[in-house]
Order: sequence, then C-alpha cells, then structure tokens
Amino acid sequence: MVFTPPLVVGTFVRRLNRFAGRALVDGQEVPIHIPNSGRMTELLVQGAPVGLAKAPEGSQRKTDYDLILVEHHGQWVGVDSRAPTPLFLEAFAAGRLDAFRGYTEYAKEVTWGESRFDARLSGPAGTCLVETKSVNLVENGTALFPDAPTLRGTRHVEELVQAYEEGLGAAVVFVIQRSDARQFSPYDGADPVFGQALRAAHKAGVKLYAYTCRVTLDYMVLDGEVPVVL
Repeated sequence: MVFTPPLVVGTFVRRLNRFAGRALVDGQEVPIHIPNSGRMTELLVQGAPVGLAKAPEGSQRKTDYDLILVEHHGQWVGVDSRAPTPLFLEAFAAGRLDAFRGYTEYAKEVTWGESRFDARLSGPAGTCLVETKSVNLVENGTALFPDAPTLRGTRHVEELVQAYEEGLGAAVVFVIQRSDARQFSPYDGADPVFGQALRAAHKAGVKLYAYTCRVTLDYMVLDGEVPVVL
C-alpha cells in the first residue's frame, strides 16, 4: 500500500472524541479525522509526530486530514482501521500468504448471515470467509486486540463459527500495523468476552492468523507472520 498522494507530517495535539482530533501542520492547528474507535492512549499523546492524508479537494468534509500514522518510540505505527483489508488482499493477490495458497480469487465486503465480512476467498480449496482486524497495541512484544470492548468483533467471530459448521472455510486475520510484535494474543484485560469467543472459534475450527507490517511514511505492507497465542 503506497500512500498516494504522499502523507503530510504533522504533530498530534489532542483527541476530541472517538473520531475527531487536532494536529499541527506547518505551525497551524487543523481538524483531523481519526479513523479508529480504539483507545490508543499510548499512541495519541500530545506532541507525537503523525502522518496525515490530505482530504481530496472539493470533498466538503469537516476535517482537513485523516490520521494514518503515529510515531511511537522511534517507529511509525499505522492507526487507520480501514487499512487491514486492503493490506491483506494486496498480499493475497501477490501470492505472499502461504496459508491461503489454495484460493485464487477474492470478493470484498461480502454479506453472510447477519454480518458483512471483509473478504471471501475462492479457489481449488473451496470458499473461505475472512475477517480482518486492525491491531495497534503491542506490550512486551505481544500484539493485543482489542484495546476497547468490541461487540461487533465478537459477533463476527461467532458467525464465522456458524459459517465453518456449514462447510465454509473461515479465518480471522489480525493485521498488526507495526513491526515490533513477536506474537499476538487476545487482550482479555480490555474485552474478556471477545477473548472467550476467539478461543471457542479456534477450537471449533476457525483459522487464526497474525501478520506484522513494515511501515514507513511512503508505504505500508504486510510483512511476517507471527504466532497466535491463546
């Protein structure tokens, strides 16, 4: 995923609510959209360098920029919760995901049951529903999700179990938008219900995968797979 046009570097000022904040760009304070409902308290600190995507001309938005990256301890971290699916599908289309080599085609935003899943893969291996999740929090080398309660995430996991029981492949892919994680685990401290649902899904046959990302101001790309520790 190449950032086009190039990101604008600014300085984070404050968060106003879940989806709105303020940043400094060229010495001027501007409104920004925060495309992530997670808490991200360790990332969204005053004075942190940020990478911002300029809103298209004529978009009539209330905010001038989208928050895409935050610098944390000397590395860029992606915070855009819309990014995981494009990152996953980009790597899938390039044939870089060994776990999904039995599939050759994909469709985005597929409805099944009462949920809309991020992707449906198809090919010689059959059909597989995939839900991607954006991960930003890493503690002591362990990537953690979620960092706030997610009823939607729990519902997706439970419906993937139903899909699997009806003969479909089913997978949850955790896209860690940073490079410093050595493993992934559900964050029971933030949402124990999601953790229970994820463990039950794994036991039922739903596949779980986690990938780190290589992140720069110019691009972000799915990188290495790390183990999922339940």
